[in-house]
Amino acid sequence: MKSILAMMLACWVLASPALAGATADLAAPGRPDTDLKRDALDHPQEVLAFADVQPGMVIADVFGGTGYYAELVAQIVGPQGRVFLHNNAAYLGFVGEALEKRLQDNRLPNVTRLDSEADALGLPAAGLDGVFLVLAYHDFFFSDKDWSVTARQVMPQLRAALKPGAFLLVVDHRARPGAGTLAAQELHRVEESSARASIESFGFEFVKSSELLRNPGDDRTQSAFAPGLRGKTDRFMHLYRNPD
Repeated sequence: MKSILAMMLACWVLASPALAGATADLAAPGRPDTDLKRDALDHPQEVLAFADVQPGMVIADVFGGTGYYAELVAQIVGPQGRVFLHNNAAYLGFVGEALEKRLQDNRLPNVTRLDSEADALGLPAAGLDGVFLVLAYHDFFFSDKDWSVTARQVMPQLRAALKPGAFLLVVDHRARPGAGTLAAQELHRVEESSARASIESFGFEFVKSSELLRNPGDDRTQSAFAPGLRGKTDRFMHLYRNPD
């Protein structure tokens, strides 16, 4: 009986998307309280498994904000890997001291901070195994006097930086059907099908999607930053591949 239970447990572990590959240590010393609270909603272990992040990889967290994912990815890629944590000036204005605290005293030695604007990201040519683009794609369709980043600026650079076969992970706030990319302006959301069509238009191949971050309680009529909704939006998650 014990041997049967052991075999069943082994099969469950192998089948679990969060445990199938390398995992991050969510209880690692120094992770801020804001990260720990976010873990319960963002399911980072499953997200990392969905992207199949592996030791030794070189990955860019583009428009990575405070570095929530950059730190977890850095744990998995290890000392033989590297993470580029990118932000532009506008994003840096929002993240405040949180980014500085995360990286202070060389706390994450395999993370390289990359502050650059969208027209010249500065990523290594054909040097990346993957890119994380989390809650940022909708911003490419937002326009303001202090913001003019477009998909046409960013996406060709991401393709050029990715190795053949490398992945692009996209997570974003869902807009209602028919909203297209226009919802980005007022609601900071993008329709899932429109995001996919846009990404594929730059030559990326769609691999798979996940309902992991679905929230049926979000009717998608409010801003992603609305009080009580921030961090709890209905989100889609896509994985793409750079074919060449």
